[in-house]
Amino acid sequence: MTLLALFVAVVFVVSLCSRKLAGTVITPPIVFTVAGALSFNLPAAAGELVLDREMLLYVAELGLVMLLFTDATRISQRKLAANGALPLRLLSTGMLLSIVLGALFAGVIFGGLSWLEAGILAAILAPTDAGLGQVIVNSRHVPERIRETLNVEAGLNDGLSVPFLLFFVAVAVAVQTQADTGATLMRLLVEQLGYGVLVGGAIGAIGGWLLALAQRHQSMSASLAQLGVVALPLFCLMAAHASAASAFIAAFVAGLASQFGFRNIGQHSVEFTEDWGQLLNYFVFFLFGMLAAQVWHEMSLVVVLYAVASLTVVRMLPVALALRGSGLSRASVLFIGWFGPRGLASIVLGLVFLEQHADLPGEQTIRLAVTATVLLSIFAHGLSAQPGIRRYTRALKSLPPDAPELQAVETQGAMDAPAKAGS
Repeated sequence: MTLLALFVAVVFVVSLCSRKLAGTVITPPIVFTVAGALSFNLPAAAGELVLDREMLLYVAELGLVMLLFTDATRISQRKLAANGALPLRLLSTGMLLSIVLGALFAGVIFGGLSWLEAGILAAILAPTDAGLGQVIVNSRHVPERIRETLNVEAGLNDGLSVPFLLFFVAVAVAVQTQADTGATLMRLLVEQLGYGVLVGGAIGAIGGWLLALAQRHQSMSASLAQLGVVALPLFCLMAAHASAASAFIAAFVAGLASQFGFRNIGQHSVEFTEDWGQLLNYFVFFLFGMLAAQVWHEMSLVVVLYAVASLTVVRMLPVALALRGSGLSRASVLFIGWFGPRGLASIVLGLVFLEQHADLPGEQTIRLAVTATVLLSIFAHGLSAQPGIRRYTRALKSLPPDAPELQAVETQGAMDAPAKAGS
């Protein structure tokens, strides 16, 4: 109860100061991470962290499942193709190059990591988090086309990174245990991925159809429609735990499938995420602060070096290559490249990997690298958001009126909902 009481107290204080904080470089993730780190020094709270680790993982997993479902409900082919297909460039070429480059840097900087362990680390750190850059995606000083590109990218790359992580973990465990790699991959495809697609597709399609039916017959209260929508990813989580399916794959597929029956599902899911879903996200950052304080003394210069490389070269070079030929200015490419923070998805994927008990030789290195990268991102991207916007705004003044980044967003492809809280 001590841990919960501390978190609730911080939530109350942040709510009292929320308007004042909105105009500063101090973001809610910074506040909750620092609060969690300070709470770790309290014996009672630290004891609860050890005793309730499984419960805390379940809460963090729930947060990512909700986020993946919400992201998927807002995606369409038109949105990906809009704005010169900028999001599609980042989600294909950009993301694949980020994983490859992240693994290469991990192999060079951490000489003891195998290529599979390096791949695990790169996959965990591949997704970006719009929540940490919420100031960016909500700022009217940033061209709408750039904001939407960053928002759509963060909304999809968390779900796309999950299969890569599952693949690297499955093969690494098979090699570690000298199991049949072919059989292991087949089990991964059939159980976690295959069952995940089937479970998610069924829950999303049936649930979306029932929600639309209730809306047509006016049997569903508008105020409770959010709860009906939120129940779908919860069903996915329970079904995944009852089977060998991946809850993340199931939730993401359910969000996509639900759109076929219930076109307005994205609006309701985002409304929940923007309100009550924030609590789950903030609790994850609070938990992360405690976990970071627990391993802070183990951080080395090599780990910090990889964290810096992950947020700069590993992110910015693939973005630059992916956006070649888009017509964007150098300032816009640098802006998009820098504001690719690592947050909620990387935290939860890291926790999920640790709970696999794979006992890989490089497990401790992966844990420290993920912690250092996310911790650095929380502060670096939070503190640089306002100054970055001001500098980018000055650079935009030298561009001609017909510059690609200054063009209006295509209404059919724009994200209709506001920026999400985290990804």
